[in-house]
Amino acid sequence: MKRILALVLTLLMIVALVGCGGKKRQPIELTLSTEDAAAILAAAGIKLPDVTEAAGANSIVKWFCWYDPYQNYDEDQIVNSGYWTFKTKYNSEIEYIETTYEEHNTRLAELLLANDPPDCAPAGTSNTATFPLNCLNNMYQPVDQWIDYTDPLWADIEDAAEYFALGDLHFAIITDLAVKSVIPYNRRVINEWGFDDPAELYYNDQWTWDAYYDMCMEFNDPDSDRYALDGWYVVNSLVEESTGHYMVEKDGTEFYSNIYDPVIERAENFIYDLVRNECTYRVGTDYWQNRNNAQYGAGVKDGLCLFWPCDDSGFTDTVENVKAVWGDIEDGELMFAPLPRDPDGDGIYYLNSTPTGFMIIAGAQNPAGVYLLAACNRFKIIDPTVVNIDKKQLQETYKWNQEMLDMWDECREIAAANIRMYYTGNLPQTAQDAYNSIDWGIHRSGGANSWAQLREQNADRLEFALDDVNAQIANYKYTGQYTG
Repeated sequence: MKRILALVLTLLMIVALVGCGGKKRQPIELTLSTEDAAAILAAAGIKLPDVTEAAGANSIVKWFCWYDPYQNYDEDQIVNSGYWTFKTKYNSEIEYIETTYEEHNTRLAELLLANDPPDCAPAGTSNTATFPLNCLNNMYQPVDQWIDYTDPLWADIEDAAEYFALGDLHFAIITDLAVKSVIPYNRRVINEWGFDDPAELYYNDQWTWDAYYDMCMEFNDPDSDRYALDGWYVVNSLVEESTGHYMVEKDGTEFYSNIYDPVIERAENFIYDLVRNECTYRVGTDYWQNRNNAQYGAGVKDGLCLFWPCDDSGFTDTVENVKAVWGDIEDGELMFAPLPRDPDGDGIYYLNSTPTGFMIIAGAQNPAGVYLLAACNRFKIIDPTVVNIDKKQLQETYKWNQEMLDMWDECREIAAANIRMYYTGNLPQTAQDAYNSIDWGIHRSGGANSWAQLREQNADRLEFALDDVNAQIANYKYTGQYTG
């Protein structure tokens, strides 16, 4: 697959048909000349269902979500979407059933009780997730009837699908993996301080917690309003993402607490040292504060923040906005590296994999159409024509240089090589409360509590909450109807 994606196609034809006039967003209809790409993929056994045989063709899929990637947000941006293929190849449409982030679970429950279910919703593992509790409540149905992860179109994503499995039942059609957290930085600032470049350290296999810590300690000076670290992901990125060990994990059908894992303990003690040495941003004694109302990258350009961990959407913005916050991207100031690795770990760099895909809603009228739409999206994601256009857009619209594009590839390969995901997005509130106390405890308390103290305060209630989930899984029986 990697060799396929590396192929460069020289002939590209792009036609974007976008809506005009009025405030209503119009569907994006993106067409790409993919005949050559289709032939290349077909040689590897990767192809879409035959038009005359495809279940779900000539149909409408009802997409239920608080956002819609199939609507036109920016006429100047090409969106990597299989919508055009779904529409023109299979004569099918998407109907957007709009909701809000805050009310999507409640609204879906209302639609299910009214016997008017949409067909699909997004898959994920963050706070927007629906796995496992909403699946156990029969708000979503298994997808195994519709997808075969041994098909070459899906084979590279099979391991990711296991994160949404309860035994032999799978509840998500995963189409792609992105990266949750990387370490962006300003190269001018790094050079001014005489630090080794984090990207170069990574390529030399020297980008470790020790190198990260030494930079933070030398850079840090709270009296000058200079803090090494800022942002929402300081703790998560180091404790779980960079270790590949998570507080909550799953073995087959059972979830378990990993709170006594020595790797996590080592990471938490590392955070404790950073916080106690005042390397994380605060206002006075308030460690809940982030600079400039948590603006991504705040202080980086001005040399007041060294590292602001985030995903690449945090610096995929207009050139002007990036310059104002992160630094002059056209002059090569902005760069990023993977998360540093544990120097006493297994020697592997880990990054959290953020999935995209579809959950099929219980009682959906068109599950076959959902699969077909997912297949179209998956094909576009691995289509070398589209991959090339995505990079072209990063380079020409956002002014990424070749080093950034190479690192983008590198980080995605890290995330795909050892897939790791959070399981804390759709667990009981008792588990959420325990996890949040653990997750934020050292940082937000300013180091008032040690890891050993936090662990003992929260271990039992996390274990109890997961026992409750496991009991629900043991009693689970898919009915096809919402029973919550």
